[in-house]
Amino acid sequence: MLLSFQGNDTQIDPCSKFNSTNSTNSTQVACNDDNFLLSFGKLNNSTEISHVGLVFFTYLTPIIFIVGIVGNVLSLMVFVTKNMRKLSASVYLAALSTADLLALIFFVLIEWVKRGLREEFRSNIAEFLDVNGICQLTIFLSYASRFLSTWLVASFTLERYIGICHPLKRRDICDINSSKKIVAILVLISICISSIRPWLNEVRHIGPDRTPWCLPKTDLVTISFIYDCVFAVCITFLPFLVITTLNILIIRTLIKRNRRHRKCNFITEESIIRFEFTVILITISICFIAFNSPYAVVWFKQFHQTRTKTFSSGSKVDTLQNILFFTKTAYFLNYCINFFLYSVTGAYFRKELKALFTYRRKVKENYQRCSVQNSHHSSTTPNSWM
Repeated sequence: MLLSFQGNDTQIDPCSKFNSTNSTNSTQVACNDDNFLLSFGKLNNSTEISHVGLVFFTYLTPIIFIVGIVGNVLSLMVFVTKNMRKLSASVYLAALSTADLLALIFFVLIEWVKRGLREEFRSNIAEFLDVNGICQLTIFLSYASRFLSTWLVASFTLERYIGICHPLKRRDICDINSSKKIVAILVLISICISSIRPWLNEVRHIGPDRTPWCLPKTDLVTISFIYDCVFAVCITFLPFLVITTLNILIIRTLIKRNRRHRKCNFITEESIIRFEFTVILITISICFIAFNSPYAVVWFKQFHQTRTKTFSSGSKVDTLQNILFFTKTAYFLNYCINFFLYSVTGAYFRKELKALFTYRRKVKENYQRCSVQNSHHSSTTPNSWM
């Protein structure tokens, strides 16, 4: 869903490999004004990133990627089944699974290659990512998928808020057609907002080896910085505020309604299903905030220090880098954990997931049984005279 903005994220600074400086009282970014937004990995010859955070990031991220791909594919298959696609909430969750799949491929995987594998093994792996065209395309898809994933959660929260706190408006607003329109609008907005970012980047050749890097254009560094800050606010603090406020109102209404239902002893299957989706939503929202907040705070702190280009000591840089690697890895969990949240909190989801595999197994068994019967009959049937 966010930060780690390509071209501006924390990485081991390629400039530091050939343009580093030493200082006794403070550490300064060893790049000129055009290049300092590359980030601030090795800031001088005496400052090295602790290997712990990098190893944690490098070897845990592929597990998150694989689990996320499998989980989101399964979730998408469940939400588009005949029973589930009748619910408006399934439209949001199916779109969320799709957005998370795109984020895993074009954000998590690429970040793992660039910030993990390249630095861990000290080689320029997957150089095709730093080619003009591919550089801009991956940035666009990364930004668009993260923006879409974030605001799908916020829109789903708004849909649940209307359905629970304003039940009289539910039939007019919270239907399948309205959900599809909202998802379509979010897709268009994410495309429009994210289409700006690729134009700010280009492939620049750094160092004596002329190593290609997908970085902000030298004359657009400040604009790129401003864009990334605004983008960060749009996919962190703003949705945090919306999701938290609406969830508080939802939970308060549910508590009041639960008391009335206990007195009346009136429960329907529809209300149970809607309640399960509400629990799923609240769980997703809590995990969204829990995994996003630490990385957002650390990223802004690092980016502020990078912008000012001064640090109090190398040890603080080392600590901040470690924290950033850990929080970034935790942030990636946003894209793989939803399947487990659905499975734990949604009995209806588990039922449909089980039915999905049971139905496929029955179809396969029936097909094999028919094939055996047909082969048996064909072996005993006389050959045609033709």
